[in-house]
Amino acid sequence: MAPPITSPPEVRYARNGAIHLAFQSFGAGERELILVPGFVSHLEFPWAHPPYRRFMNRLASFARVTVYDKRGSGLSDPLDAAAGFDQHLDDLATVIEATGAERPVVVGWSEGAAVAALFAAHHPGTVESLVLYGAFPRMLAAPDYPHGIAEDVFEITLEGASEAWGEGVSLSMLAFEKLEDEGFRRWWGRYERASASPGLAVSALRLDSEVDLRDVLPAIHVPTLLIHRSGDVVSIEGARLMAQRIPDARLVELPGSIHWPWIGDPDEVVAEIEEYVTGRRQAAEPDRALATVLFTDIVSSTETAAELGDRRWRILLEGHDDTAKQEIQAHRGKLVKSTGDGLLATFDRPAAAVNCAQSLRDALSSQGVSIRAGVHTGEIELIGEDIGGMAVHIAARVSSLAEADQTLASRTVKDLVVGSEIEFEEAGARQLKGVPGVWELFAVSA
Repeated sequence: MAPPITSPPEVRYARNGAIHLAFQSFGAGERELILVPGFVSHLEFPWAHPPYRRFMNRLASFARVTVYDKRGSGLSDPLDAAAGFDQHLDDLATVIEATGAERPVVVGWSEGAAVAALFAAHHPGTVESLVLYGAFPRMLAAPDYPHGIAEDVFEITLEGASEAWGEGVSLSMLAFEKLEDEGFRRWWGRYERASASPGLAVSALRLDSEVDLRDVLPAIHVPTLLIHRSGDVVSIEGARLMAQRIPDARLVELPGSIHWPWIGDPDEVVAEIEEYVTGRRQAAEPDRALATVLFTDIVSSTETAAELGDRRWRILLEGHDDTAKQEIQAHRGKLVKSTGDGLLATFDRPAAAVNCAQSLRDALSSQGVSIRAGVHTGEIELIGEDIGGMAVHIAARVSSLAEADQTLASRTVKDLVVGSEIEFEEAGARQLKGVPGVWELFAVSA
């Protein structure tokens, strides 16, 4: 198996008239995939996002993958206003010809799904099959289509895009649950700015609102897989209608609400695509990265919950969670998840994780909450938005051995923060449940 791609592949250009279209091709699989992105994109920027890398690497494990920036977006030639769909169809044909792909599988998401569907209807001999994620036959509601977005809501969306483009505003449509993830929202804002100007983004959305594919669907005569999440802001009823009207179509309904396939956990989406394209489904190989893992939990949480009662305990947890998010963000970490009475977070630097644990302890102490914390640095598995692996297990075991208001760290962490102002005291050699060997632990000095 080829090593995973960790940096953006080479960008090449195909020319349609005066317009230069940026594209990347990578992977050595037997099948050909052409990816048609949503309303804005950038070929290089999202390679810094682990789920995007995983999405692309998993596709490249069974296919040669080509992805491009539509005209006006990303690294393709800029435009003052979004291109029409006729131009998008010509551009897709240009990219296919430039790659030398013969009868590729065309994969489109959101607006890209509409482009892919129209292309297949007009060029059935060029396309082997379609995969449409987050597709819609039309965007806006109509008297004969109640499943669309109400026009007044859409106008508010356009106003927000015009006024706050570059601040992560499009997450309200694409992945609204990510809006409260401050770090991701800032990163997505940079992605917006890299992908398109505010004016082009608004004009692209305006054009999307004018599309109605319903009469075209019966003319799509290639096998089609639709993938749609049940809680998508773009109603799944539209995908169900498409599956009914496209002659050889099948719909896979997945849980969740994310409208783009690579923002969250891409594995279940890729698994469906792989099985559809190749007839087989591989077990996902985990992505791995070096990180410092922080585990915390509230001391005597069961007793405290019983003493406070449900309502007061819930208020205490909400205060704990808000404080934890603020401290993790301040120390440039990532909150992976809440564990009910604690948290799991990762950091690029071990010193940041230790300092965060100490700051969080002090902040929660003023709220009458006592925590224990464990810190370990090691290789973790990136499982969508979650993490796993032995390093996570070790950090959890170290945390369980800490006393109230104490942060325990492994020797690995202690050795990596040499030269910092962090001081440690020996806490003894301990056996960690389920972990081979004896581990030297160190308590962070108060």
